[in-house]
Amino acid sequence: MNEIIRKRKSIRQYDFTALDDVAADLVREKICAIRPLYPDIRYSIEITNKTKGMFVVKAPNYLVFGSEEKEGANENIGFIGQQMDLFFSGSGLGSCWLGMAKPEENEATALPHVICMAFGKPAEPLHRDISEFKRKPLTAISEGDDERLEAARLAPSGMNKQNWFFVADDGKIHCYRKKTYPFLGTMFNRLGCIDMGIAICHIAEESGDFRFAKEIDAPTRKGCIYIGTVGGANE
Repeated sequence: MNEIIRKRKSIRQYDFTALDDVAADLVREKICAIRPLYPDIRYSIEITNKTKGMFVVKAPNYLVFGSEEKEGANENIGFIGQQMDLFFSGSGLGSCWLGMAKPEENEATALPHVICMAFGKPAEPLHRDISEFKRKPLTAISEGDDERLEAARLAPSGMNKQNWFFVADDGKIHCYRKKTYPFLGTMFNRLGCIDMGIAICHIAEESGDFRFAKEIDAPTRKGCIYIGTVGGANE
């Protein structure tokens, strides 16, 4: 498994020393090199040093993710953003998804706001041992046998809910989002979709020839919404 997936963690304490020019340039280069889950959905990634909202982690830098409002947009942002999260962790920087943060009112964004991510030099241990992960067992989130499922199991999610389910079948992984209660509202649905994109990103990192599409004959699963199917079996 990808070494970074095995040891990444969400960083909530930061050193406010500014990034040097080399590190800043690497972040911008990575943003430009991101691979989306859905290439036909327009998205934006902007860097700022101020956000607002509930449960905001104080950090020297933030990524602000925006997207056109289109089916699959939130999953796309989760997939894109988790590539940045893994990049930060592998580059000596910390990061943390901020589901309820927003850019300041006076900072216009290119596309409608979706979610933010804090990042910067960590002021706490950057990595953890795999034994420190608090995750559901594979049997609770999947059925079938595929080595890539463990990477999905270790993916971060809002409030660590892990509201996903995967069915491995002959080199494919069918991906589902567990339905949320209607009274929880659109915010939890949005975060659940982003979380799906995050988990699919981890599967992509373990796939030799990653492909993702919706299949007409994909199996249905009670209490779940079918998102799509990953092809490209693990190497």
